[in-house]
Amino acid sequence: MSGPTTGEAVGEPCWLSLAARDLDAAERFYGAVLGWTFRRGGGEREFSVGQLGEVPVAGIAAVAAELSVRVAWTAFFAVDDADEAVARIRERGGTVGVGPVSYPPHGRAALATDREGATFGVWEGRTETRWHIGEQSAPAWLELHTRDAFEAAVFYGEVLRWADGGPGSFEVSYEQDRVVLRRGGEAVARLNSGPVEVTSPQPQLRPRWLVRFRVPDPEAAAVAVVANGGSVVPGGDWGGVRGPEAADGRRAVVVRDPEGALFTLEAAEERKD
Repeated sequence: MSGPTTGEAVGEPCWLSLAARDLDAAERFYGAVLGWTFRRGGGEREFSVGQLGEVPVAGIAAVAAELSVRVAWTAFFAVDDADEAVARIRERGGTVGVGPVSYPPHGRAALATDREGATFGVWEGRTETRWHIGEQSAPAWLELHTRDAFEAAVFYGEVLRWADGGPGSFEVSYEQDRVVLRRGGEAVARLNSGPVEVTSPQPQLRPRWLVRFRVPDPEAAAVAVVANGGSVVPGGDWGGVRGPEAADGRRAVVVRDPEGALFTLEAAEERKD
């Protein structure tokens, strides 16, 4: 099996994908709010790559109705063999919902949930170049909201081979109630412990990978969200249960797009992890 070909380490966040219903409407919304331009993909499925300048940021696919999944953002992690990754997910108590599915000629993907119910994806194959999550001025950052960050780190570490000790291995540090994943000294994801509940009526309080998009002015971007049919979600990242310290003091606004996908707008100042 061929692994990632553009420098991503196995286990590294490698892509973000939005399962949408209306691709044209999603392009209009994210173009207006985040300043993205779009490049349409080929193939049978409607698919578009959102770009910030020349940097590919995320994929949007009109597959929510087709796959009977909710409209949502999903983080994908690079693996060298999707079948083996899926087997590890099941062995460790996770659930595989879709796949592995082939996306010729680029690769194969699967969608899964961890033991707490947070959705994530694995990707085997070629990925977009010049793109990284979390590192310095990257346009996106990932956080896992979960009941026990340490327990979640064990699950993902085993599934995604975070600490195998090979070239490009990650540095995993445990800091109070969170786990920070670094590569070459740069933070690429964070796992946070908190008051999550699978059945909570507030999406922020369900176990999930939180996608935070960096913008120059979160408040101005939030105005654009509302003007383009989305909404601002009160209570912040943790639904008001945890205070502003959960966002490390950075300005951030939680919003939904017009189809209901939840994400956070975060001030683009340099991160200090």
